[in-house]
Amino acid sequence: MTQTSIGSNKLPLAAIFLLFVIDAMGIGLMMPVMPDLIREVTGDTLSDAALWGGIMASAFAAMQFIFAPTIGAMSDRWGRRPVLLISLLIMFADYVVMAFASTIWMLFVLRLISGLTSANFAVGNAYIADITPPEKRAASFGLFGAGFGIGFVIGPMLGGLLAEYGTRAPFLAAAALTFLNLAFVMFVLPETVKSTSRKLPKLIDINPISSFGRFLKLPGLRGLLTLVLMNEIAIIVYPAVWAFFAMEALDWSTLEIGLSLTVFGLCMVVVQAGVIRLYLKYLGELGTVILGLSLNIFVFSVMAFTTNGKVAMALIPISALGAVILPPLKSMMSRRAPANMQGELLGVVSSTASVGAIIGPIIATVSFRAFTGDDAAIYFPGIPFAISTLLLLGSLVAILVLRRGTKG
Repeated sequence: MTQTSIGSNKLPLAAIFLLFVIDAMGIGLMMPVMPDLIREVTGDTLSDAALWGGIMASAFAAMQFIFAPTIGAMSDRWGRRPVLLISLLIMFADYVVMAFASTIWMLFVLRLISGLTSANFAVGNAYIADITPPEKRAASFGLFGAGFGIGFVIGPMLGGLLAEYGTRAPFLAAAALTFLNLAFVMFVLPETVKSTSRKLPKLIDINPISSFGRFLKLPGLRGLLTLVLMNEIAIIVYPAVWAFFAMEALDWSTLEIGLSLTVFGLCMVVVQAGVIRLYLKYLGELGTVILGLSLNIFVFSVMAFTTNGKVAMALIPISALGAVILPPLKSMMSRRAPANMQGELLGVVSSTASVGAIIGPIIATVSFRAFTGDDAAIYFPGIPFAISTLLLLGSLVAILVLRRGTKG
C-alpha cells in the first residue's frame, strides 16, 4: 500500500470511480454539438469548422501538458482533495460561461481553461495509485477507462438529445454535473496523502520541464513515455474529427453521432471493467499493449476507407476491445517511481499524452480539411484514420522491440 492504508474499505475506490464517470459525462455532453456550435459562431463550412475544432483540441491538450505535472505535484504536496475541489470549481464556472459564448475567440479561451482543469485526471490516477497495491494497479487503472466509458454512455447520448433545445443546453447540463462532482468530492472522498508522507518540492520545481527531467532519469521510463506519446497522437483522431467525419463520410445526424459515442461508451465499460483483467491475466501487461495496438490497427485501416454507417458502427466494439493500452503502461511506469511521487509521475504521463493530443488534432483536422474541402484534389475523408494507422504500426514495432529487450 502506498500513502495511506485503506484496508478492505471499498468506498474510496468507488468514490474516485464515480468522479471519473461524472467528469466524462461533462466532456461527452459537448462532443455532438461542437461542429454545429463552431459553425454557429463563425458562419464557416463544416470543413473549415473542423480546423477550428482541431485548434481548440490542441489548445486544450497544451494546457494539460503544462499543468498536469504541476497539478499532480501539488496534490503530492497539499493532498488530493483540495486540488480536486479547486479544479472542479473552476471547471463549473467555465461551463457556465461557455454556454453563453458568442464568438470563436471566447470559445477558444474557455477551452484553454477547460484544458487546465481537466488536468485533474492526473490527481484521480494518483489517488488510485495511493489505495491500490502495485501488482493490482493495471486493473485498477482500468477503472479510469470504465468510468470514462460510463460517462460516454450517458454524456454523448444526453448531449445529442439536449441539442434539440439548442447548442448551448449541453453546456449548462455539463455545469450541473460538475457542480455535483464538486459536492461529491467535498462530502464523500477521503484524503489519502498523510502529512507525514507528503513530498514538499520547491514551488519552482513543479513544472512540466523539471518533472520530465526527473522521471526520464528513471530506468525504462523514456521508452514507455514514447509509447504513450505515439499512441495518443494516433487515437486522438476520434475526439478530434469523429463528429466531422461522421457527418461528411457517413451522413450522420447529431443524434446518430451521440448514439455512436454511447455505443462506444457501453463497450468501453465492459472492456475496462472486466475484459482488461482477462487480458492482463493471460497476456500480461506487455501482451495486453500488443493486442490493443493490433486491434486498433485493424479498426483504423478499415475505418479510413468506409462510407457505410453499419460498417463503422460494427467497428466500434472492436475499437473498444483495443482501448486497453494506457492502463498497463501506467502500471509499468508507476512501479518505477516512489510512493510520494505518484501524483507527479502520473501527471508526467498525462502531460506526455497531452503532447500527443496537441499534435494529433492538428494532423487530423488539417488532413481532413485538405481532403474534403471544395479545393481538394482528392476526396478522402478517411485520411486522418489512414495516418493514425501508420502511427499505430510504428507503436507496435516499438513495443515489440521493448518486449525483446525485456526478455533479453
